[in-house]
Amino acid sequence: MAKTLTEKLSRNNTGSPAQYAQPSRKGKKAWRKNVDIGEVEEGLEGMRAEERETGSTLQSKTNSELYHIDVKGDDGVRKHLPKFDRTQLSYNKVLAERSAVTAVFSHKTRLLRIGKWKRLGPLNSIVDPTELNQGSAILEPSHAVKESGTYDVWMAAASDDEDAVSAEKKDFLLPLVEKPAVKVPQVDNPRAAIAIPAVVAPHAGASYNPPAAAHQQLLRLANDKAEKEEKMLNRYAAVKDKMAAARKVQAEVTLGVPTGMVVDSRDEPEGAEEEENGGAPVPSKPSSRKTKQQRRKEQKQLVERRALAERAAKKRFLSSLNTLKAVRKAVDKSLSTREQARLQKRLVLQEKLRKSGMAGHRLGKHFVQEGEPVVQLGDDLTESLRGLKVEGNLFKDRFLSLQHRALIEPRVPVLPKKHRPKTKSVEKFAWKNFD
Repeated sequence: MAKTLTEKLSRNNTGSPAQYAQPSRKGKKAWRKNVDIGEVEEGLEGMRAEERETGSTLQSKTNSELYHIDVKGDDGVRKHLPKFDRTQLSYNKVLAERSAVTAVFSHKTRLLRIGKWKRLGPLNSIVDPTELNQGSAILEPSHAVKESGTYDVWMAAASDDEDAVSAEKKDFLLPLVEKPAVKVPQVDNPRAAIAIPAVVAPHAGASYNPPAAAHQQLLRLANDKAEKEEKMLNRYAAVKDKMAAARKVQAEVTLGVPTGMVVDSRDEPEGAEEEENGGAPVPSKPSSRKTKQQRRKEQKQLVERRALAERAAKKRFLSSLNTLKAVRKAVDKSLSTREQARLQKRLVLQEKLRKSGMAGHRLGKHFVQEGEPVVQLGDDLTESLRGLKVEGNLFKDRFLSLQHRALIEPRVPVLPKKHRPKTKSVEKFAWKNFD
C-alpha cells in the first residue's frame, strides 16, 4: 500500500523536527513552510562541527595549518606496540570532547532586571531581584577549599605567621572565655621582719618570788593596759549613746521641718503677736527702682575696683618673683622634712614589728590580741613552790604566739548558742471553742 501524505516524513538527520512531505506548494505560505532545506542544514551542521573541533572552519585556515609535509618519517613506528591506555575508554572520550568555541554569555539576568520583570520563587512568591541567589554558592571558593588536601597534620610544622595569628586569636578570645586573674598587691610578708621567739621569756615580776621593783613594774603595766581598755569601752559607749540619740531625733522629725528645728504650737491666738508689737501695723517699705545714672555710677565703680584688684595682684606677683628662690628652698626643706618624718615613722613601725610581732595589728576582720599580762597581787605571792597557784592558759599562749609570728590569722572564740524557739502568740475566742 502506498503511504498517505501524513505518514510521509522528510528525511532529515540534522536533529531538527520532522515535517510532513507535501508534493504541491501552492501559495506563498505553503512554499515557505514546506520547502526542503535538508541539504543546507546538513552543510551548516558540518561547518558547526568543524568549528567546535578546530575553533574555526577548514576553508578559513591556511595550508600550513591544515597540512604538514613529513620528509623524514618515523623509523620506529613499528617498534611501538599498542598498550592499554585509560584515555581510550569510551567515557574518557566522551568527557574529553570539549568545544573550541567560547561559551556564550547570558544576559538574561541583566535584561530581566532592566525590564523590572517579577521573578517567582518558591510557593509562587515574588523574589526581590536584588536578593536573588542569596546564600547560594555564587562566591569564590574559600581559602580552606583551595588548600584542601595539601596539609599534613603529622608532618607540617607551624610557621611564624601561624604562631602570630594564633597569638592574636588568644589575645582576642581569652578575655571573653576566661575570667581575668585578680591582681594581687605586692605586699612584703611581715613574717620575714618578725624576730620574736616561739616561746617568749616571761617578765621577771611574774615569778613566784619576784623582786619588789620587777613586781611593781609588772603591776604598773597591767594597770596601764586596764586603763586603756576602759577608755576604749567608754568611747564605744559614747558613740552608742550618740547613735541612740540620733535615732530618737529621727523618730521625732516633723515633715517639712529641718532636723533639730523646734516649731512653736499654733494654740496661741492670732492677735497675741499684734499685742506684743503695740497694736501698730508694721509699715511696708516701698521698693524703689534704680535710675540710669545710678546704674552707670555703680558700673563705673565696679570697673575701678576690678582694675585696682588686678593692679594689686600684679604687684604681689612681681614682688614674689624676687623671693622665688627662697620659696623654692623652703618647699624643698619642708618636703625633705616630711620625707624624713615618714622614714622615721616607718623605721619605728618596723622596729615595733620586729620586737612585738603582729600584736595590735588588724588582719581581715579581727585584731591580733596583745595578750594579758599574768600578774599576782602581793597577798597572793608565795615564797615556795608548794603554795604556787597556776595562772594563765598554755593553749591560749601558744595560739597567740602563732598569731604574733604571722603564722595564722587572728580568730575570736565562737561560743555555741542554745536555740531558743520564738514564742508564737495566738488569740483565742471563747465563743469559738466548743470543747
